[in-house]
Amino acid sequence: MDNIPNGPSDSKKVKVAVVQAATVFYDLKATLEKAERFIKEAADHGCQLVVFPEAFIGGYPRGSNFGVVMGSRSPEGKEEFRKYHAAAVELPGPASDALAQLSANHNVFLVMGLIEREGGTLYCSVAFFDPLKGYLGKHRKLTPTAAERYLWGCGDGSTLPVFDTEVGKIGAVICWENRMPLLRTAMYGKGIQIYCAPTADARDSWIATVRHIAMEGACFVLSANQFCRQSDYPFLPETSGEAKDESSVLCRGGSAIIAPSGEVLAGPKYDGEGLVTAELDLGDIVRAKFDFDVVGHYARPDVLSLRVNEKPNSTVTFLTP
Repeated sequence: MDNIPNGPSDSKKVKVAVVQAATVFYDLKATLEKAERFIKEAADHGCQLVVFPEAFIGGYPRGSNFGVVMGSRSPEGKEEFRKYHAAAVELPGPASDALAQLSANHNVFLVMGLIEREGGTLYCSVAFFDPLKGYLGKHRKLTPTAAERYLWGCGDGSTLPVFDTEVGKIGAVICWENRMPLLRTAMYGKGIQIYCAPTADARDSWIATVRHIAMEGACFVLSANQFCRQSDYPFLPETSGEAKDESSVLCRGGSAIIAPSGEVLAGPKYDGEGLVTAELDLGDIVRAKFDFDVVGHYARPDVLSLRVNEKPNSTVTFLTP
């Protein structure tokens, strides 16, 4: 009887960090070095999981129009896209090898927002790393928002992972994907416990969104956003209005960590770059599900159900004779 393990309802404490920081545009080496500084700081504080913002590697080109108007693209915009494409990374590839090494060196699980390159198409993705196993896999944003669509392709159901790790079941949903109720339901159905929400949305309404998700899914939500000034961009964002000096804030951040009860455990942070940290008690997940289990006792599969297609949608399929 002594060898029978305790059930998953036992409380487990996990210390986590959300990084709020800006990309070093068009400089992968400098961006990785910046990531390492934050990873080391989080590890020095005893954090076991570190989450970075949407598009931290590769950059979120806030305000750039890439020379696009309806029906045409300018030569200057095409050249800007070429530079942006060159700053993206392949998964797996040398950049993911470097990130896996950072994860191992500092003994932390790592969730990294990045721009992924495959052929001539870019994807807004999240990559997952285990300090012992290395690169675990990725999630590609299913539907880019508004003007993002002329930069990024659409993901498919083959990259909707929830990884069962030493610190809990981890997955990610990016920015306004979090407003897609069926995608959220798919993640709840996979038993997600630590729901990572890298974003570029710094509005007050975003905090309402992630608090709702935490309560709806009875999970912890780790929301990471960049804090950016004009000086972080190699171009003047078109949406910035009147000319601003280099210290002008273009994205104020708002990174936060939310409990399954909807309580804000840490953040939102609006005062610059830095870490947002908290200790999670995974027992709070079961306590919350006693009230409301969205895919369990509170579900009505006889009335409402969801079908998820997890097959990759390949343009070209080669059949072996």
